[in-house]
Amino acid sequence: MISYEQSKKILKKAKIKIKDEIINSVNSLNRLVSSNVYSSINYPTGDNAAFDGYAINSKDTNRIKKKSKKQFKIIGSIAAGSKPLKKKIKKFDAIEIMTGGILPKGFDTIIPIEQINFYPNKTNKKYILIDQKIKKHKHIRFTGSDFKKGEVILKKNNIVQPNHILAFKTLGIKKIKVKKKINILFFSTGNEITDKDNVPSWKVRNSNSHYIKNLNENFLFNFENGGILKDNHQSIFKSKIKKMLNNKNDIIITSGAVSAGKYDYIPSVVKNFKLSEYFKSVAIRPGKPILFAKIKSKHKAIFGLPGNPMSSAACFRFFVIPYIANILGLPVEKPIRAVLKNGFFKKKKFTRFAKSKISTTKDGKIEVEILKGQESFRVKSFVNSNNWALLPAGKSKFKKGEIVDCFFPNHTNQTLI
Repeated sequence: MISYEQSKKILKKAKIKIKDEIINSVNSLNRLVSSNVYSSINYPTGDNAAFDGYAINSKDTNRIKKKSKKQFKIIGSIAAGSKPLKKKIKKFDAIEIMTGGILPKGFDTIIPIEQINFYPNKTNKKYILIDQKIKKHKHIRFTGSDFKKGEVILKKNNIVQPNHILAFKTLGIKKIKVKKKINILFFSTGNEITDKDNVPSWKVRNSNSHYIKNLNENFLFNFENGGILKDNHQSIFKSKIKKMLNNKNDIIITSGAVSAGKYDYIPSVVKNFKLSEYFKSVAIRPGKPILFAKIKSKHKAIFGLPGNPMSSAACFRFFVIPYIANILGLPVEKPIRAVLKNGFFKKKKFTRFAKSKISTTKDGKIEVEILKGQESFRVKSFVNSNNWALLPAGKSKFKKGEIVDCFFPNHTNQTLI
């Protein structure tokens, strides 16, 4: 049995290569960009109005004072989406302009509609009255003031979020280069596992595969359910690994049959293949029996997760996800630091992944409560949790008020980086 820290080092050096592909930017949510995405235009594309109001030339107001109001002739109206006005501008001209309307040449400032006085009156708007000097460049969105042509929109090795897609669409980015999604082939194991709805007390519903399948959009992988391997399916599992060596699948993941029982055959089957990296059993709770193997000279890997629901969920979160992040080139995930609301005791040599609940205090502190029901078969505490608290090896007693590392269970902390 190795430590959690040792297992992370093995996973880090056991990388497999994932190729790039070009996809439509509007379909890139939760994909990892493999090269910088640059703006191909200046944005805004032209000087335009930040407010509804009237555009004038500020120079025309240089000598205006409150006692000597000046009439500016209204020469037209510009709406957002209208073609730019090409009319020649005269001194003391003004033009109505709506938010987003392109500022015509000859005008350099905008007076908001709330500050306008009309002449002769509001129902007969022929002129606007100005009784003070107006500063240049008021209430204008200038060309390229948000994004300049050639500026980076999103740097490589970042995950595309909805706000990025908004930017891509705004800036006319149709295609981007991303890492291909990792292809995972998943098997549940054991005669007790069933996909039926009505099950007797000696059977177990197949929940682990459905949990992992529904994480696929958050965690950058394609999921294929390979079905259930029975207790006598050693040869079938071996043939599945052989097929993986020459097909599109990058990783095989199993759930169950990795411990030391009579029918726990996953480790013995995996060892039939030439491996460059391997570990079996890590000093963690839950999930101690976990297995990992990297096929020698192939960009293929195998994870054997324990069968208990919480062991499977914890091992996927703290072994498979960091492995995927590493091979895709994502930065190392940073934890949320939270203050313990309650004490907790564990075995000193084990790293503990504890089902927990994060909350904030009135003064803005982040707190975490380690929930009751930490056994690996208990689902209720997982339902009531919103994070995993990671309690490292080398220490048994964690006191109220200590700071611990926390990780989201159903998506990574990458957006916090």
